[in-house]
Amino acid sequence: MTNMQPRASDGKIGTEREGRVFLIGIDRPHKLNGFSPQMLIELAEAYTAFERDDDAWVGLLHAHGANFTAGLELDKVAPLMRDGGSIAPAGTVDPLSLRPPLRSKPLVCAVQGICFTIGIELMLASDIVIAADDCRFAQIEIKRGIMPAGGATIRMVARAGWGNAQRYLLTGDEFGAAEALRLGFVQEVVPAGTEKRRALELARTIAEQAPLAVRASLRSSRIALDHGPEAAIGELKGQQSRLMASEDAAEGVRSFTERRKGRFTGR
Repeated sequence: MTNMQPRASDGKIGTEREGRVFLIGIDRPHKLNGFSPQMLIELAEAYTAFERDDDAWVGLLHAHGANFTAGLELDKVAPLMRDGGSIAPAGTVDPLSLRPPLRSKPLVCAVQGICFTIGIELMLASDIVIAADDCRFAQIEIKRGIMPAGGATIRMVARAGWGNAQRYLLTGDEFGAAEALRLGFVQEVVPAGTEKRRALELARTIAEQAPLAVRASLRSSRIALDHGPEAAIGELKGQQSRLMASEDAAEGVRSFTERRKGRFTGR
């Protein structure tokens, strides 16, 4: 753990659970939710708490106030970046999914207003993104003499293709919610003020499914993306066999024959 003493002005990351959904809230609206070093630590700790909570099956990342985040508080974070180390405590789950341990459960993200730099990287590291129609996106590191180091150079290319990604990575230009949807960075655009509600609806829908199957599906997709289709194909039979031996799979068959929703327990 860190020896840093948190200050109210440095903001905070709040957590709460609604049923099976674990909510993670960025809370520093008076500073456009800009990330202080303390908030980065708390964010990793929140992701770790979500991962370790057996009763939480789906996560929801959101922000308080009118904006998702203006990015890093660069003057305070820059010294840490120069050292090349990780700001997150050792052993915590990486919110950017770039180093182990990695999150194994699904995460929905709701974004609104300003969503710059690490905001884009956090949403690209999630699994489903709901964007308000007032979103302003920009990956502006290039304007500060640095490069994105939280996954944008990788995931923007994977989602949008080389030219579309470089169009914004190399200029730092802003783009809106409609363009983010076109590029595949977000999955739905909704009226401002409804993004969290819609994200929570999706999270609850995912939480109604069998959690072992959800996590297995997520893992298979990640293996295919990171290591290629053949690697994912090689695990399909074994993973499906393990799922078929679960109580949830038996419940799935019962619910099918009885024409009702499954009541899953994660076993």
